[in-house]
Amino acid sequence: MVTLQTGVPEVTIDALDIVNSLVVIVVAYVVVQMFAFVVSKVAEQTVKHRITVKMVLPLFKAVVYAAVAYYIVGQVLAVTPTQLLAISGLIGAAIGFGIKDLFSSVFGGFILIVEQPYKIGDKVTIDGHYGEVTDIGIRATRLQTPDDTLVVVPNDSVFSGAVANANAGKAEMLVVVEFYVAADADLDRAMCIVEEALVTSRYVFVSEKRPFVVLTEDELYYQTVRGKAYVNDTRNEFVFESDVTRRVRRAFANEGIEKPSPLPGHDASRSES
Repeated sequence: MVTLQTGVPEVTIDALDIVNSLVVIVVAYVVVQMFAFVVSKVAEQTVKHRITVKMVLPLFKAVVYAAVAYYIVGQVLAVTPTQLLAISGLIGAAIGFGIKDLFSSVFGGFILIVEQPYKIGDKVTIDGHYGEVTDIGIRATRLQTPDDTLVVVPNDSVFSGAVANANAGKAEMLVVVEFYVAADADLDRAMCIVEEALVTSRYVFVSEKRPFVVLTEDELYYQTVRGKAYVNDTRNEFVFESDVTRRVRRAFANEGIEKPSPLPGHDASRSES
């Protein structure tokens, strides 16, 4: 049996309390993992509602872990309000002396669950990292980058930096494809080619609320043709971009629409598009 003395009524913990607490924590962890597995499997069966279905995961985790904390403190340890106040003081001191970063990340996790600046399945940029949100935990968010790298970002990043969300919980997202043509190229024909490639792609999503557009911009030695359209699934972002780019370049070559020639002092890498 362990007795904690803090200047207020003592908190008594015996070995059975500790074992019960550990059992409750392990069971809760297993339940959360099983629920996450089932929900992920169900969500992957549909594109349209995949992100919506996965939205329940962070909330479910928060509810389960909060229930575990309440059960351990109130039922297993039988801590009174006065004792809880004393323990809270100790926890506050511990936070101040070394684990404030962990506490900040955990608090950030709850902020993410409540405010939802991004959801599981969203394409976001956090702290300079771009990728799909695969998990929102109590301490950190996991991103899967386009090159299949797993990035773990502490949740307190929501307090210290900007978060860019490309699709905001929707299955479709806007993709921009740019092309550079010579200054004397047939711009109208180039725009028509880009438009045709956008709307005929198997990955495009066009509706009244999700229109496509082709824009142009004159530069000093070349012209920019920029196509904007929504992809039907965030995971097809790069496949869509590649599909449109391949067909536009082929059409440009067939119709003699030339790329700009690199000039001294000009960024040649941009002309490669």
